[in-house]
Amino acid sequence: MNFNIISYADAGCELGGSNAVRGGFTQHFNSSAVRSHTAPLKKMFHKFVLFCLCCWGLTGVFGDLVSVMEGDSVTLNTDVEVCDGDDILWKYVAGKSPVGKMKKRKQIVSTFNDTDGRFRDRLKLDNQTGSLTITNITTEHAGVYQLEISGAKLTSKTFSVSVYVCLPVPVISSNSSQCSSSSSSSQQNCSLVCSVVNVGHVTLSWYKGNSLLSSISVSDLSISLSLPLEVEYQDKNRYSCVINNSFTNQTTHLDITGLCQTCSDSVSLIVLVYAATGSLLIVASVMIFCTCRKHRKTDKEVETCEVEITYAETTFYKRSAQKTKAEEESHVVYSPITIR
Repeated sequence: MNFNIISYADAGCELGGSNAVRGGFTQHFNSSAVRSHTAPLKKMFHKFVLFCLCCWGLTGVFGDLVSVMEGDSVTLNTDVEVCDGDDILWKYVAGKSPVGKMKKRKQIVSTFNDTDGRFRDRLKLDNQTGSLTITNITTEHAGVYQLEISGAKLTSKTFSVSVYVCLPVPVISSNSSQCSSSSSSSQQNCSLVCSVVNVGHVTLSWYKGNSLLSSISVSDLSISLSLPLEVEYQDKNRYSCVINNSFTNQTTHLDITGLCQTCSDSVSLIVLVYAATGSLLIVASVMIFCTCRKHRKTDKEVETCEVEITYAETTFYKRSAQKTKAEEESHVVYSPITIR
């Protein structure tokens, strides 16, 4: 387009420089310049309006963000002055039913268990401020809560409640039952794995000192995570495995000497175990042999004593019939017994 305008102006000059042509060209050029400068401003204005609308919409959807640990209590504050003629209604959006009502003037306060009874004996409604308290909260109570105050004016407020469970302690274990060695160096490496079970919305990470080595995140519920790591056996650095969410964290420090053993150490340990076992067997065999030999010797001695006992023969002599009884007793002869 600019090429055509310039050509038209040049043609007018050759015909004598018509003022009408020059004036038309000048006016058209000025309007084009204005439009070229205002176009970016209009785009910026449109973007600003769209951003404001998005912010306003998101505020209405998510409202106040509240985080709480499972098992604790949380209070959703109205943060407004409740008048005598006001009525307060609390709704749990996921359950699509009211969980609390209050009529300020009549001092009527009611709480509901929801259709599935998840809020049974857990809700408290302040009869002065209308604030809602959830006790012993669990993950099934997470979600969006909506407050409506009707009276002289209508007020609404939204709360987005996130419930975090107590994180388990990460478990570090050896990834293989055999030792391994690096092909590029004489240093021997140990393969480890850090694992956790039944977690959600967490990040599992390996740290070397304060430096992050690797990490893995998950947004699902009730899932198992594992993260491998390979270190050198002689490494003296401090390693730790950390599981965390936006609310809390748990840490386990690595004990390299307890989990990792070099191939030479493994062989030495096996040899030591076999040697100890062999020594015990030898000692037990010697003790059994000595005991059996002792019993055998005792039995032989008893048998020998019984065989060598010899009874001597006794010889009696015929006495005269005329001797008296007293004389007969005095002539009793005793024969000696010899034991060979």
